[in-house]
Amino acid sequence: MTVPRSPGASVPSLSRLTVIALAAVGASVLSACAGPHSRTASAARETAPSRTSSSEQQVATAFRLSTGAADGERHASVGGAGDVEVSGGKISSVALTTTEGQAVRGTVAADHRHWSPDAGLAYGTSYRLVVRASDEAGRARTRRLSFTTLAKDERLIGMFTPEDGSTVGVGMPVSVTFNKPVDDKKAVERGIRVTDDSGQQVVGHWFGDQRLDLRPQTYWKAHTRVTLSLRLNGVKGGADAYGTQDKTVRFTIGRRQVSTVDAAAHTMRVVRDGRTVRTVPITSGAPGRTTYNGQMVISEKLISTRMDGATVGYKGEYDIPDVPHAMRLSTSGTFIHGNYWAPDSVFGHSNVSHGCVGLDDVRGGGDPGQDAAWFYDSSLIGDVVVVEHSHDHTIAPDNGLNGWNMTWQQWQSGSALG
Repeated sequence: MTVPRSPGASVPSLSRLTVIALAAVGASVLSACAGPHSRTASAARETAPSRTSSSEQQVATAFRLSTGAADGERHASVGGAGDVEVSGGKISSVALTTTEGQAVRGTVAADHRHWSPDAGLAYGTSYRLVVRASDEAGRARTRRLSFTTLAKDERLIGMFTPEDGSTVGVGMPVSVTFNKPVDDKKAVERGIRVTDDSGQQVVGHWFGDQRLDLRPQTYWKAHTRVTLSLRLNGVKGGADAYGTQDKTVRFTIGRRQVSTVDAAAHTMRVVRDGRTVRTVPITSGAPGRTTYNGQMVISEKLISTRMDGATVGYKGEYDIPDVPHAMRLSTSGTFIHGNYWAPDSVFGHSNVSHGCVGLDDVRGGGDPGQDAAWFYDSSLIGDVVVVEHSHDHTIAPDNGLNGWNMTWQQWQSGSALG
Protein backbone atom coordinates (compact mmCIF):
# COMPACT_ATOMS: atom_id res chain seq x y z
CA MET A 1 0.00 0.00 0.00
CA THR A 2 1.38 3.39 -0.95
CA VAL A 3 1.14 6.62 1.01
CA PRO A 4 1.27 9.46 -1.56
CA ARG A 5 3.39 12.45 -0.81
CA SER A 6 1.92 15.90 -0.63
CA PRO A 7 2.45 17.63 -3.95
CA GLY A 8 5.35 19.99 -4.34
CA ALA A 9 5.06 23.55 -5.51
CA SER A 10 3.63 23.74 -8.99
CA VAL A 11 1.76 26.21 -11.13
CA PRO A 12 -1.96 25.50 -10.66
CA SER A 13 -4.52 26.12 -13.34
CA LEU A 14 -6.46 29.36 -13.21
CA SER A 15 -9.64 27.52 -12.28
CA ARG A 16 -8.04 26.43 -9.00
CA LEU A 17 -6.70 29.87 -8.09
CA THR A 18 -8.56 32.49 -6.13
CA VAL A 19 -9.21 35.61 -8.22
CA ILE A 20 -8.27 38.49 -5.98
CA ALA A 21 -8.24 41.51 -8.27
CA LEU A 22 -9.99 42.69 -11.41
CA ALA A 23 -8.59 45.76 -13.11
CA ALA A 24 -10.72 48.86 -13.42
CA VAL A 25 -9.93 51.88 -15.55
CA GLY A 26 -8.52 55.08 -14.09
CA ALA A 27 -6.17 56.30 -11.38
CA SER A 28 -8.49 55.29 -8.53
CA VAL A 29 -8.09 51.55 -9.21
CA LEU A 30 -5.72 50.79 -6.32
CA SER A 31 -7.86 52.48 -3.71
CA ALA A 32 -10.94 50.76 -5.09
CA CYS A 33 -9.32 47.29 -4.83
CA ALA A 34 -7.62 47.73 -1.50
CA GLY A 35 -9.63 50.27 0.44
CA PRO A 36 -12.50 49.51 2.83
CA HIS A 37 -14.95 51.50 0.71
CA SER A 38 -14.14 49.81 -2.59
CA ARG A 39 -17.73 48.61 -3.20
CA THR A 40 -19.14 52.17 -2.84
CA ALA A 41 -16.42 53.63 -5.04
CA SER A 42 -16.98 50.99 -7.66
CA ALA A 43 -20.73 51.62 -7.68
CA ALA A 44 -20.14 55.33 -8.11
CA ARG A 45 -17.90 54.77 -11.12
CA GLU A 46 -20.43 52.45 -12.69
CA THR A 47 -23.08 55.18 -12.67
CA ALA A 48 -20.77 57.94 -13.84
CA PRO A 49 -20.40 58.66 -17.59
CA SER A 50 -17.53 56.65 -19.02
CA ARG A 51 -14.72 58.49 -20.82
CA THR A 52 -12.73 55.38 -21.75
CA SER A 53 -12.54 53.88 -25.19
CA SER A 54 -13.88 50.42 -25.98
CA SER A 55 -10.31 49.13 -26.47
CA GLU A 56 -9.33 50.36 -22.98
CA GLN A 57 -12.38 48.64 -21.52
CA GLN A 58 -11.43 45.35 -23.21
CA VAL A 59 -7.91 45.53 -21.75
CA ALA A 60 -9.30 46.25 -18.30
CA THR A 61 -11.83 43.47 -18.44
CA ALA A 62 -9.22 40.88 -19.51
CA PHE A 63 -6.88 41.49 -16.57
CA ARG A 64 -6.90 38.92 -13.74
CA LEU A 65 -4.53 38.62 -10.81
CA SER A 66 -5.01 35.32 -8.98
CA THR A 67 -3.34 33.42 -6.13
CA GLY A 68 -3.51 29.94 -4.67
CA ALA A 69 -4.87 31.22 -1.35
CA ALA A 70 -7.50 33.72 -0.36
CA ASP A 71 -6.80 36.61 1.97
CA GLY A 72 -7.31 35.40 5.52
CA GLU A 73 -7.42 31.70 4.59
CA ARG A 74 -6.45 29.49 7.55
CA HIS A 75 -6.00 26.06 5.95
CA ALA A 76 -4.12 26.89 2.76
CA SER A 77 -2.31 24.20 0.79
CA VAL A 78 1.44 23.97 1.27
CA GLY A 79 1.71 22.90 -2.36
CA GLY A 80 -0.17 25.74 -4.03
CA ALA A 81 -1.00 28.58 -1.65
CA GLY A 82 1.93 30.73 -2.75
CA ASP A 83 1.25 30.44 -6.47
CA VAL A 84 0.46 33.56 -8.50
CA GLU A 85 -1.06 33.81 -11.96
CA VAL A 86 -1.87 36.80 -14.14
CA SER A 87 -3.91 36.97 -17.32
CA GLY A 88 -4.18 40.07 -19.45
CA GLY A 89 -0.92 41.39 -18.00
CA LYS A 90 2.44 40.47 -16.50
CA ILE A 91 3.94 40.02 -13.05
CA SER A 92 6.37 42.73 -12.02
CA SER A 93 7.42 41.37 -8.61
CA VAL A 94 6.34 38.91 -5.93
CA ALA A 95 7.34 39.04 -2.26
CA LEU A 96 6.30 36.05 -0.14
CA THR A 97 7.46 36.05 3.49
CA THR A 98 6.55 34.46 6.77
CA THR A 99 5.04 36.79 9.34
CA GLU A 100 8.45 36.69 11.04
CA GLY A 101 10.00 38.14 7.88
CA GLN A 102 11.68 35.06 6.40
CA ALA A 103 11.63 35.34 2.61
CA VAL A 104 10.45 32.49 0.40
CA ARG A 105 12.39 32.02 -2.83
CA GLY A 106 10.37 31.60 -5.98
CA THR A 107 10.59 31.60 -9.76
CA VAL A 108 8.67 33.58 -12.34
CA ALA A 109 7.86 31.90 -15.65
CA ALA A 110 9.42 33.14 -18.87
CA ASP A 111 6.13 34.74 -19.91
CA HIS A 112 5.95 36.62 -16.57
CA ARG A 113 2.40 35.36 -16.05
CA HIS A 114 3.12 32.69 -13.40
CA TRP A 115 5.14 32.65 -10.20
CA SER A 116 5.51 29.84 -7.69
CA PRO A 117 7.72 29.07 -4.68
CA ASP A 118 10.75 26.90 -5.40
CA ALA A 119 9.64 24.42 -2.71
CA GLY A 120 6.50 23.59 -0.81
CA LEU A 121 5.56 25.93 2.02
CA ALA A 122 5.85 24.95 5.68
CA TYR A 123 2.87 23.44 7.47
CA GLY A 124 1.05 25.54 10.06
CA THR A 125 2.83 28.76 9.09
CA SER A 126 1.47 32.27 8.46
CA TYR A 127 2.59 34.11 5.33
CA ARG A 128 2.28 37.55 3.74
CA LEU A 129 2.14 37.90 -0.05
CA VAL A 130 2.66 41.13 -2.01
CA VAL A 131 2.17 40.96 -5.78
CA ARG A 132 2.87 43.76 -8.23
CA ALA A 133 1.70 43.38 -11.80
CA SER A 134 0.70 45.50 -14.77
CA ASP A 135 -2.05 45.10 -17.30
CA GLU A 136 -1.47 45.09 -21.05
CA ALA A 137 -1.80 48.86 -21.12
CA GLY A 138 1.05 49.17 -18.60
CA ARG A 139 -1.05 50.22 -15.62
CA ALA A 140 0.45 48.99 -12.34
CA ARG A 141 -1.52 46.89 -9.87
CA THR A 142 -0.58 45.86 -6.32
CA ARG A 143 -2.25 43.31 -4.07
CA ARG A 144 -1.43 42.29 -0.49
CA LEU A 145 -2.84 39.31 1.39
CA SER A 146 -2.11 37.06 4.34
CA PHE A 147 -2.84 33.36 4.84
CA THR A 148 -1.93 30.44 7.08
CA THR A 149 -1.07 27.00 5.76
CA LEU A 150 -2.62 23.76 6.92
CA ALA A 151 -1.20 22.28 10.12
CA LYS A 152 0.32 18.81 9.81
CA ASP A 153 -2.21 17.22 12.12
CA GLU A 154 -5.04 18.62 9.98
CA ARG A 155 -3.99 16.70 6.87
CA LEU A 156 -6.46 14.21 5.39
CA ILE A 157 -4.34 11.58 3.62
CA GLY A 158 -5.65 8.69 1.54
CA MET A 159 -3.51 5.54 1.43
CA PHE A 160 -4.41 3.66 -1.72
CA THR A 161 -4.04 0.33 -3.41
CA PRO A 162 -3.11 -0.89 -6.02
CA GLU A 163 0.23 0.79 -6.56
CA ASP A 164 1.16 3.00 -9.48
CA GLY A 165 2.55 0.99 -12.38
CA SER A 166 1.41 -2.39 -11.05
CA THR A 167 -0.32 -5.20 -12.94
CA VAL A 168 -3.21 -6.76 -11.03
CA GLY A 169 -5.99 -9.29 -11.43
CA VAL A 170 -9.49 -8.57 -12.70
CA GLY A 171 -10.99 -8.51 -9.21
CA MET A 172 -8.79 -5.76 -7.80
CA PRO A 173 -10.83 -2.78 -6.54
CA VAL A 174 -9.31 0.61 -5.91
CA SER A 175 -9.29 1.00 -2.15
CA VAL A 176 -8.52 4.29 -0.38
CA THR A 177 -8.11 4.32 3.40
CA PHE A 178 -7.97 7.69 5.14
CA ASN A 179 -5.98 8.60 8.23
CA LYS A 180 -8.95 10.53 9.64
CA PRO A 181 -12.71 10.03 9.69
CA VAL A 182 -14.45 11.67 6.73
CA ASP A 183 -17.58 13.67 7.55
CA ASP A 184 -18.18 15.21 4.14
CA LYS A 185 -18.08 12.01 2.11
CA LYS A 186 -19.65 13.68 -0.89
CA ALA A 187 -16.87 16.27 -1.18
CA VAL A 188 -14.14 13.66 -0.78
CA GLU A 189 -15.71 11.14 -3.16
CA ARG A 190 -16.19 13.88 -5.72
CA GLY A 191 -12.41 14.42 -5.65
CA ILE A 192 -11.65 10.75 -6.44
CA ARG A 193 -12.23 9.39 -9.92
CA VAL A 194 -11.44 5.98 -11.41
CA THR A 195 -11.67 5.30 -15.15
CA ASP A 196 -10.57 2.52 -17.44
CA ASP A 197 -9.92 2.48 -21.17
CA SER A 198 -12.78 0.05 -21.82
CA GLY A 199 -15.33 2.57 -20.57
CA GLN A 200 -16.78 0.61 -17.63
CA GLN A 201 -18.72 2.69 -15.11
CA VAL A 202 -16.87 2.79 -11.78
CA VAL A 203 -18.73 3.58 -8.55
CA GLY A 204 -17.47 4.14 -5.02
CA HIS A 205 -18.75 2.50 -1.83
CA TRP A 206 -17.95 3.69 1.69
CA PHE A 207 -17.13 1.11 4.34
CA GLY A 208 -17.42 3.27 7.45
CA ASP A 209 -15.93 6.75 7.69
CA GLN A 210 -12.36 6.01 6.61
CA ARG A 211 -12.46 3.61 3.67
CA LEU A 212 -13.72 4.14 0.12
CA ASP A 213 -13.53 1.29 -2.42
CA LEU A 214 -14.27 1.80 -6.11
CA ARG A 215 -15.07 -0.86 -8.73
CA PRO A 216 -17.14 -1.56 -11.85
CA GLN A 217 -20.31 -3.65 -11.86
CA THR A 218 -18.44 -6.76 -13.04
CA TYR A 219 -14.77 -7.71 -12.94
CA TRP A 220 -12.43 -5.48 -14.89
CA LYS A 221 -11.90 -6.46 -18.50
CA ALA A 222 -8.57 -8.20 -19.01
CA HIS A 223 -5.60 -6.23 -20.38
CA THR A 224 -7.12 -2.79 -19.80
CA ARG A 225 -5.50 0.23 -18.17
CA VAL A 226 -7.08 1.92 -15.17
CA THR A 227 -6.46 5.46 -13.92
CA LEU A 228 -7.05 6.71 -10.38
CA SER A 229 -7.20 10.49 -10.04
CA LEU A 230 -6.90 11.91 -6.53
CA ARG A 231 -7.87 15.57 -6.62
CA LEU A 232 -8.17 16.20 -2.90
CA ASN A 233 -5.86 19.16 -2.41
CA GLY A 234 -7.81 21.71 -0.37
CA VAL A 235 -10.93 19.53 -0.01
CA LYS A 236 -12.42 19.75 3.48
CA GLY A 237 -13.37 16.25 4.59
CA GLY A 238 -14.34 17.20 8.13
CA ALA A 239 -13.40 19.28 11.13
CA ASP A 240 -9.62 19.74 11.00
CA ALA A 241 -9.38 17.32 8.05
CA TYR A 242 -8.20 18.89 4.78
CA GLY A 243 -6.96 17.03 1.72
CA THR A 244 -3.45 17.59 0.41
CA GLN A 245 -3.19 15.13 -2.46
CA ASP A 246 -3.18 15.88 -6.16
CA LYS A 247 -2.02 12.67 -7.76
CA THR A 248 -2.63 10.38 -10.73
CA VAL A 249 -2.09 6.61 -10.41
CA ARG A 250 -2.16 4.20 -13.35
CA PHE A 251 -2.19 0.41 -13.25
CA THR A 252 -2.87 -2.43 -15.67
CA ILE A 253 -5.32 -5.32 -15.50
CA GLY A 254 -3.65 -8.59 -16.42
CA ARG A 255 -5.16 -11.75 -17.85
CA ARG A 256 -8.45 -12.93 -16.35
CA GLN A 257 -7.92 -15.65 -13.74
CA VAL A 258 -10.72 -16.82 -11.45
CA SER A 259 -10.17 -19.93 -9.32
CA THR A 260 -13.09 -21.80 -7.76
CA VAL A 261 -12.61 -23.83 -4.57
CA ASP A 262 -15.20 -26.55 -4.02
CA ALA A 263 -14.95 -27.24 -0.30
CA ALA A 264 -17.15 -30.33 -0.56
CA ALA A 265 -15.20 -31.87 -3.45
CA HIS A 266 -11.80 -30.75 -2.02
CA THR A 267 -10.68 -29.30 -5.36
CA MET A 268 -9.80 -25.94 -6.91
CA ARG A 269 -10.39 -25.31 -10.59
CA VAL A 270 -8.17 -22.57 -12.06
CA VAL A 271 -9.72 -20.85 -15.08
CA ARG A 272 -7.63 -18.40 -17.08
CA ASP A 273 -9.11 -16.39 -19.93
CA GLY A 274 -12.04 -18.77 -20.11
CA ARG A 275 -10.01 -21.99 -20.16
CA THR A 276 -9.43 -24.42 -17.30
CA VAL A 277 -5.67 -24.64 -16.93
CA ARG A 278 -5.50 -26.90 -13.89
CA THR A 279 -7.59 -28.59 -11.22
CA VAL A 280 -5.72 -28.74 -7.91
CA PRO A 281 -6.51 -30.95 -4.87
CA ILE A 282 -6.98 -28.86 -1.72
CA THR A 283 -7.96 -29.03 1.92
CA SER A 284 -10.18 -26.36 3.47
CA GLY A 285 -11.67 -25.63 6.88
CA ALA A 286 -12.53 -28.56 9.13
CA PRO A 287 -15.95 -28.84 10.81
CA GLY A 288 -16.24 -26.06 13.38
CA ARG A 289 -13.44 -24.12 11.65
CA THR A 290 -14.94 -23.83 8.21
CA THR A 291 -13.81 -21.59 5.35
CA TYR A 292 -15.90 -18.59 4.31
CA ASN A 293 -17.90 -18.89 1.11
CA GLY A 294 -17.85 -16.13 -1.48
CA GLN A 295 -15.69 -14.19 -3.88
CA MET A 296 -12.34 -13.28 -2.34
CA VAL A 297 -9.56 -11.18 -3.83
CA ILE A 298 -5.88 -11.91 -3.30
CA SER A 299 -4.60 -8.81 -1.50
CA GLU A 300 -1.10 -9.88 -0.43
CA LYS A 301 1.52 -12.47 -1.48
CA LEU A 302 4.12 -13.86 0.94
CA ILE A 303 6.69 -16.39 -0.22
CA SER A 304 7.00 -17.61 3.38
CA THR A 305 5.43 -16.56 6.68
CA ARG A 306 4.64 -17.70 10.21
CA MET A 307 1.05 -18.48 11.15
CA ASP A 308 0.11 -18.19 14.83
CA GLY A 309 -3.41 -19.14 15.84
CA ALA A 310 -3.36 -16.53 18.61
CA THR A 311 -3.65 -13.78 15.99
CA VAL A 312 -6.96 -15.09 14.64
CA GLY A 313 -8.74 -16.41 17.71
CA TYR A 314 -7.18 -19.88 17.89
CA LYS A 315 -4.64 -19.31 20.66
CA GLY A 316 -2.69 -22.43 21.52
CA GLU A 317 -4.07 -24.47 18.61
CA TYR A 318 -1.23 -23.86 16.17
CA ASP A 319 1.95 -21.86 15.62
CA ILE A 320 3.54 -22.84 12.31
CA PRO A 321 6.79 -21.38 10.99
CA ASP A 322 7.88 -21.17 7.35
CA VAL A 323 4.39 -21.44 5.85
CA PRO A 324 5.10 -21.30 2.10
CA HIS A 325 3.36 -19.49 -0.74
CA ALA A 326 0.79 -17.66 1.39
CA MET A 327 -1.73 -15.36 -0.30
CA ARG A 328 -4.13 -13.32 1.82
CA LEU A 329 -7.87 -13.49 1.09
CA SER A 330 -9.28 -11.62 4.10
CA THR A 331 -8.26 -9.11 6.73
CA SER A 332 -9.31 -11.57 9.44
CA GLY A 333 -6.69 -14.12 8.43
CA THR A 334 -8.03 -16.29 5.62
CA PHE A 335 -5.19 -17.38 3.29
CA ILE A 336 -4.68 -19.76 0.45
CA HIS A 337 -1.25 -21.24 1.11
CA GLY A 338 1.12 -24.17 0.93
CA ASN A 339 0.76 -26.86 3.59
CA TYR A 340 3.75 -29.09 4.49
CA TRP A 341 2.58 -30.42 7.88
CA ALA A 342 -0.48 -32.36 6.75
CA PRO A 343 -0.01 -35.76 5.08
CA ASP A 344 -0.38 -35.86 1.29
CA SER A 345 -3.46 -38.02 1.69
CA VAL A 346 -5.65 -35.15 2.95
CA PHE A 347 -5.37 -33.07 -0.24
CA GLY A 348 -8.35 -33.79 -2.42
CA HIS A 349 -9.96 -35.97 0.25
CA SER A 350 -10.67 -34.17 3.55
CA ASN A 351 -10.84 -30.75 5.20
CA VAL A 352 -8.43 -30.29 8.11
CA SER A 353 -7.50 -26.57 8.21
CA HIS A 354 -8.55 -23.78 10.58
CA GLY A 355 -10.36 -21.93 7.77
CA CYS A 356 -7.64 -21.43 5.20
CA VAL A 357 -7.38 -23.19 1.83
CA GLY A 358 -4.31 -25.42 1.82
CA LEU A 359 -2.36 -26.81 -1.14
CA ASP A 360 0.34 -29.47 -1.03
CA ASP A 361 3.84 -28.03 -0.50
CA VAL A 362 7.18 -28.41 1.27
CA ARG A 363 8.50 -26.34 4.18
CA GLY A 364 9.83 -23.00 2.96
CA GLY A 365 8.42 -23.57 -0.52
CA GLY A 366 11.65 -24.61 -2.21
CA ASP A 367 10.12 -27.20 -4.56
CA PRO A 368 8.68 -25.53 -7.71
CA GLY A 369 6.91 -28.77 -8.63
CA GLN A 370 4.44 -28.53 -5.74
CA ASP A 371 0.84 -27.44 -6.36
CA ALA A 372 1.16 -24.46 -4.01
CA ALA A 373 4.31 -23.24 -5.76
CA TRP A 374 2.61 -23.46 -9.16
CA PHE A 375 -0.47 -21.58 -7.99
CA TYR A 376 1.58 -18.88 -6.26
CA ASP A 377 3.67 -18.29 -9.38
CA SER A 378 0.51 -18.26 -11.52
CA SER A 379 -1.37 -15.70 -9.40
CA LEU A 380 -1.52 -11.91 -9.26
CA ILE A 381 -2.63 -9.66 -6.48
CA GLY A 382 -6.20 -8.92 -7.49
CA ASP A 383 -6.98 -12.41 -8.77
CA VAL A 384 -10.27 -13.87 -7.56
CA VAL A 385 -10.65 -17.04 -5.50
CA VAL A 386 -14.27 -18.17 -5.15
CA VAL A 387 -15.15 -20.60 -2.35
CA GLU A 388 -18.38 -22.57 -2.57
CA HIS A 389 -20.10 -25.49 -0.83
CA SER A 390 -18.50 -24.70 2.53
CA HIS A 391 -20.64 -24.99 5.67
CA ASP A 392 -20.14 -21.31 6.49
CA HIS A 393 -21.64 -17.95 5.60
CA THR A 394 -20.50 -15.63 2.83
CA ILE A 395 -17.55 -13.46 3.77
CA ALA A 396 -18.34 -9.84 4.74
CA PRO A 397 -17.64 -7.42 1.86
CA ASP A 398 -15.30 -5.28 3.97
CA ASN A 399 -13.30 -8.25 5.30
CA GLY A 400 -10.50 -7.78 2.80
CA LEU A 401 -11.09 -6.45 -0.70
CA ASN A 402 -14.24 -8.49 -1.10
CA GLY A 403 -16.94 -6.06 -2.15
CA TRP A 404 -17.85 -8.36 -5.05
CA ASN A 405 -20.12 -10.18 -2.61
CA MET A 406 -22.58 -7.29 -2.77
CA THR A 407 -25.14 -6.81 -5.52
CA TRP A 408 -24.59 -3.84 -7.80
CA GLN A 409 -27.58 -2.10 -6.23
CA GLN A 410 -26.15 -2.63 -2.74
CA TRP A 411 -22.79 -1.35 -3.94
CA GLN A 412 -24.22 1.79 -5.49
CA SER A 413 -26.21 2.56 -2.36
CA GLY A 414 -22.92 3.04 -0.51
CA SER A 415 -21.84 5.93 -2.70
CA ALA A 416 -22.18 9.44 -1.25
CA LEU A 417 -22.81 10.78 -4.75
CA GLY A 418 -26.09 8.94 -5.19
